[in-house]
Amino acid sequence: MIYAAFSILFITGVGWLVSDQMKDAVSGESWQATAAYMLMVHGGAAMATLMLLGALVPLHLRHGWRMRRNRITGTLMAACNAALILTAFGLYYFGSDTLRSWTSDVHIGAGLFVPALFCIHVFVGRRSS
Repeated sequence: MIYAAFSILFITGVGWLVSDQMKDAVSGESWQATAAYMLMVHGGAAMATLMLLGALVPLHLRHGWRMRRNRITGTLMAACNAALILTAFGLYYFGSDTLRSWTSDVHIGAGLFVPALFCIHVFVGRRSS
């Protein structure tokens, strides 16, 4: 489930980025609608992912920490997900354009970094078992 949720988040996040860049093009109305749809699906997938991440803490993260396995990439995954959660909150609630712009950049950067980190985390974890 976590693989599917992360995949949907990545695809809709990139889809929104592309749609948002294209909304000023000649066919801007359809891109605007696509961007809105991508953002809606992205938000829904984020809510499901929050539930899955909450389940990972007692079931996966705590167990891995006690076993002293994959701590570096696991810590990076937890930190990156925490950054995504905090910046998502900021994107929804911050009113300042300056703060919102910075928050957006951090959120996009972390979101583009997560798939590579996720693959590394899984690879390292499977090698250490």
